[in-house]
Amino acid sequence: MSLVLHGRATSSNVQAVMWGLAELGLDVERRDVGGRFGGNETPEYRKMNPMGLIPVLQDGEVALFESAAILRYLDRRYGQGRLSTDDPRGDSWAEWAKHTMCRTFTLQVFWGFYRTPEADRDMAAVIAALRRFEALAALAMAQRGADAWLMGNRFSLADIWVGHVLYRYFTLDLPRQPPDGLRAYYDALQQRRVYCDHVMIDYSELKGRLSF
Repeated sequence: MSLVLHGRATSSNVQAVMWGLAELGLDVERRDVGGRFGGNETPEYRKMNPMGLIPVLQDGEVALFESAAILRYLDRRYGQGRLSTDDPRGDSWAEWAKHTMCRTFTLQVFWGFYRTPEADRDMAAVIAALRRFEALAALAMAQRGADAWLMGNRFSLADIWVGHVLYRYFTLDLPRQPPDGLRAYYDALQQRRVYCDHVMIDYSELKGRLSF
């Protein structure tokens, strides 16, 4: 097995995959691609991902793009379903967390605020999006209830997708109103060394940078 992940460490989608790899105990070579590193417009890269986005996982002759698909592949092939749950709704919550909850934060809050030059920010839109994200996070915490993790007492892919933006949420200089349970959930994530290693990464190089 020789795994290579193409993507810069400051990409939240790369962070989610690196976190998942670490949870599964898998070794990987990560190569800096995208953003200030470039490399994602070459014919070789476009052959692996025609969209030119990061991350891309190479597993021998297999090349996969889209971070959620990569994590499901790794869990099936190498994790024996360790990041899955017995509850069939786990996939639904994972997909919702990535494509609805965290997309709201990444595109409308993080990009709208941090990655947009200060003079160009629409702060009313940013704050409105922040409140939408918090309302969505409240739904996730209601699903979690009194359990340790989103789908019960077993950590799963749903937690990776809910959790991979929380470091940025709790460190941006914005007027947060976290829903009940979210701070405690974030504190629990920080007890996982691999979360600290792969998600709690300085993102200052992205400030005011609107390019991928």
